[in-house]
Amino acid sequence: MLNARELIGNVDVFFVTLDTLRFDVAEEEFSAGRLPVLSRRFDHFEQRHAPGSFTYASHQAMFAGFLPTPARPGPHPRLFALAFPGSETTTSHTCTFDAPDIITGFRERGYHTICIGGVGFFNKLTPLGRVLPNLFDESHWERAFGVTDARSTEHQVARALARLDESVGPTLLFLNVSALHQPNHFYLPGTARKDTRETHAAALRYVDGALGPLFEAFEKRKRATLCVVCSDHGTAYGEDGFVGHRLGHAVVWDVPYAEFVLT
Repeated sequence: MLNARELIGNVDVFFVTLDTLRFDVAEEEFSAGRLPVLSRRFDHFEQRHAPGSFTYASHQAMFAGFLPTPARPGPHPRLFALAFPGSETTTSHTCTFDAPDIITGFRERGYHTICIGGVGFFNKLTPLGRVLPNLFDESHWERAFGVTDARSTEHQVARALARLDESVGPTLLFLNVSALHQPNHFYLPGTARKDTRETHAAALRYVDGALGPLFEAFEKRKRATLCVVCSDHGTAYGEDGFVGHRLGHAVVWDVPYAEFVLT
């Protein structure tokens, strides 16, 4: 685990959730060399357990400092935490905020916080869709960022680049990537409009390529960048009869995770 207590205040923060990405698919694609952008920044995805089985629950937990937990016996120290009496996972390396959520905590430390939304819980079209985006100083969403646009990650990255360019001080950029969520069949032509584990993998390959310019932009900034790249939950494609998520199957709970510093 990185020493977030020393880093925060001296680095930008890039927090990206690859919404719905399964660990097994991420590991296979990474190991096969089909994710060149991500593999240039870190050497493997760690297997972790999601803090929730669907987007809203998982992000509420992560924004409270409960990032995916290593898939092995603990306790495991946390990168970020909120002040809470008796916490057994807050250590000398944990950046602890006396705030109701880590986004507010970053703001109170002088960070400008930016949200680039993706799936419906970030679309700001309903009161529910505004809960998570409203935590940030600024939030952005349009239909081109959502699950039905086959170029959604490119559109999200373009907006993120524009906002990052305007933010000269310490910045927290959060990106919720929607492309892996269903529907994703359009990333693998000839699949008869059916989402499968294979189309999920194809969507990940698309996302990897689209994220390249954003990582390059962070690498060109004056300060280093603490990056957290993870999934909020996985999804089932018929395993043991299950389809989708918001359920208790291993393919939903097992998620990929990486934390690293770009310089």
